[in-house]
Amino acid sequence: MLIIENLWVEVEGEQVLKGINLRIRSGETHVLFGPNGAGKSSLFFAIMGFSKYKVLEGRIIFKEKDITHLPLHERARLGLGISFQRPPALRGIKLYQIGKLMGGDEEKIKEYARLLSLEGLLHRDVNLGFSGGEMKRSEIFQLLIQEPDLSLIDEPESGVDVVNIDLIAEAIKMLLQKDRPILERKRSGIIITHTGFILEKVKADRGHLLMDGKILCSGNPEEMFNEIKLKGYKECVRCWKKTLS
Repeated sequence: MLIIENLWVEVEGEQVLKGINLRIRSGETHVLFGPNGAGKSSLFFAIMGFSKYKVLEGRIIFKEKDITHLPLHERARLGLGISFQRPPALRGIKLYQIGKLMGGDEEKIKEYARLLSLEGLLHRDVNLGFSGGEMKRSEIFQLLIQEPDLSLIDEPESGVDVVNIDLIAEAIKMLLQKDRPILERKRSGIIITHTGFILEKVKADRGHLLMDGKILCSGNPEEMFNEIKLKGYKECVRCWKKTLS
């Protein structure tokens, strides 16, 4: 589904990604851990092709196609989708309208709005005046309509209460086809999390620790998160340096 090879990226002259290597198979869900400023969201923006994120070296291969220098809209058409940590408000565009623009029919829009308790927001401007939980639900609603092959989900539980986390988690499981047997799943996802709450609801196949623009280690996501909770990111750096010596 996705192959990233030795990816170096800069933003306004500052290197934010430093030799990222990553492989994700069809049907897999991966999780990114790391402190603020580590480069997690930058990796998402580079994969999506936001123009501010300049690739200095390396390649991004999506579904066997080199997309390293494709514009953002072409990547979206190929099947890449993103939900933002801090989504923008779209004044003058209703949530219902954006669902239609993304190819959703009446039945699908209503079904997903019910799933995410968004019926009362369908005819309001996208994210304008929405609470934190409403914004997150709106983002996942849009991904469900888009049906991307690879979803980049940035901190879905950030600023969200327990009830909203349950709604969002159920929608993410539907998005990533978690109701199907493993070999029948076609959609993949990468989820950024700080709290780890989403891991209690959505099972992931692999975790990665990203710090200072580099992936330091990969492994079982639940075990990794438990280690981070117990010992913190400083211990992760110490452990990484120990493996290099």
